[in-house]
Amino acid sequence: MKNVNAVLLLLTVLIFSGCASVNKVQQQKEMFVYVGTYAKPDAEGIFGYQLNEETGELTQVLRVKAGPNPSYLALDKDRKHLYAVNEVTEYEGQKSGAVSAFAIDSKTGDLTLLNRQLSLGGAPCYISVDEKNKLALIANYMGGNVTAFPIQEDGKLKSATGMDQHVGKGPKPQQDAAHAHCILPDPAHKFVLAVDLGIDQIIRYKVNTGSEDLLERQSQPAFQAKAGAGPRHLTFHPNKRFAYLMNELDGTLSALEYNSSKGSFTEIETVSALPEGYTGGVSGADIHVSPDGRYVYGSNRGHNSIVVFKIDERTGKLTLMQHVSTHGDWPRNFTLTPSGKMLLVANQRSNNITTYHVNTQTGELTYTGKSIELASPVYLQVVPEFMATPK
Repeated sequence: MKNVNAVLLLLTVLIFSGCASVNKVQQQKEMFVYVGTYAKPDAEGIFGYQLNEETGELTQVLRVKAGPNPSYLALDKDRKHLYAVNEVTEYEGQKSGAVSAFAIDSKTGDLTLLNRQLSLGGAPCYISVDEKNKLALIANYMGGNVTAFPIQEDGKLKSATGMDQHVGKGPKPQQDAAHAHCILPDPAHKFVLAVDLGIDQIIRYKVNTGSEDLLERQSQPAFQAKAGAGPRHLTFHPNKRFAYLMNELDGTLSALEYNSSKGSFTEIETVSALPEGYTGGVSGADIHVSPDGRYVYGSNRGHNSIVVFKIDERTGKLTLMQHVSTHGDWPRNFTLTPSGKMLLVANQRSNNITTYHVNTQTGELTYTGKSIELASPVYLQVVPEFMATPK
């Protein structure tokens, strides 16, 4: 009887040990990351990685030919399709960039090209998709215009049925003409907002789904930035009341309050995104709010850092928390995982991607020591819904 009990005890230990091992594997948070790059037309340009959120390790599992310079990416809301701008000034003999649509294999993350359309402007640098997966919005940097593309049920892009040309210039050399740099729907899905670096404005549109011209420009801009600020990227706070604007040319970050009924912003404050006393090159780039709405992060090219601010959730004002090195050169883009526990940085000129643990209590970043090499990484898109199997 004692022998039987001993065997039963041993089996119980083994079963629970096995369950513990399975649970340990299941608790390892791995997710998929697409990376857009600057690449030649016949080269692989979109890459896929598995990210271990516990360690910050990235493992390449996918590489796809996606046309020239598939830089900025956007997922549809169902995670079935991926869209990429082809950031060139001439495509197939036309003075225009292009936009590519891909179907996503939900098991592997692999991409199948569905179709490609002209962007109707040079150097498209930003793309977003509306909440209903009906519209792709493009900012053409060199073209100085924005375009809207209806999305078909199968994910393909129809030709553009909305285009608006921005006109003007600013006081700095980089502002010789309009340079649209960001376009996205507002949280209420009432307006579309376009950030233009060349004319220091956020321009607002209404979307006319029943019209041949989808974008109806409103008479007044949504926001007028300081002359020479060079507004680049805009992001909203989860409360939808606040928004944050990264200004490229003067190295500042603006906290804004949004009036959703009018589609307009009021400035709360504008603060430097650079350390006090810094005298080097200035080129603000990307901006993101943490999923819990407590912190906002911005990337500084030249200084090669991520700046961290704490957000006063009552007023929207900012308190500087940290500057941390990106361990690379020219942090064009960065992103946070949906949990807010990890931040990834694409260092364009040093050809590497670095990862950081995020202290969710303080917002501060700690370098994981993990860095992978990749030529000209430009954009990072996390997909937590599936894990790809290495090929």
